Amino acid sequence: MPYEKFTILESSGVPLEIENVDTDQIIPARFLKATERKDFDKNLFRDWRYNQQNKLVKDFVLNDRKYSGKILVAGKNFGSGSSREHAVWAIYDYGFRCVISSFFADIFKNNCLNIGVLPVQISAQFLQLIFDSIKNKPKIKLKVNLVEQEVSIFGIPQKEKFEINPYKKGNMINGYDDIDYLLSMKSEIKNFANKRPF
Repeated sequence: MPYEKFTILESSGVPLEIENVDTDQIIPARFLKATERKDFDKNLFRDWRYNQQNKLVKDFVLNDRKYSGKILVAGKNFGSGSSREHAVWAIYDYGFRCVISSFFADIFKNNCLNIGVLPVQISAQFLQLIFDSIKNKPKIKLKVNLVEQEVSIFGIPQKEKFEINPYKKGNMINGYDDIDYLLSMKSEIKNFANKRPF
């Protein structure tokens, strides 16, 4: 399916200052039985957002009204554990278009790039600056520039570059998954095939 195009994102961020968050914490295994992609956003961080009585945990960051935005700012080693795509579906369907961390598990990072969530890996020092900035001013805006591969904080001079696979970068900018990319090359593929000797 096509995803929302990503070039430059300016948004406030939601700070999840917890390290080693695994995919079972992002979307608990009991919610993986669905036969269609539906309601995954409702179960994002389910066991942290709700208590055993199914009541909202008021001090959990996603339930704190002072924080909002399309950027999830996460602690080191985000997305470790099993390789479930559902974790990224839950993040995307909740409304996040970017996750910033100082380190991502490789499989989770690749799932993000395949599903339309930009994983931005920055230094631990710059990540802490973002956390501190959000704590001091919860609605402060971050700017994630995929074209220039750069992250900045409004009103603060420091910026930092990030790396991304060029192919995946192109797909994110165009809102493509791998199949969309192949479909976009349909005419070129057809012309190439017509020139091949039988």
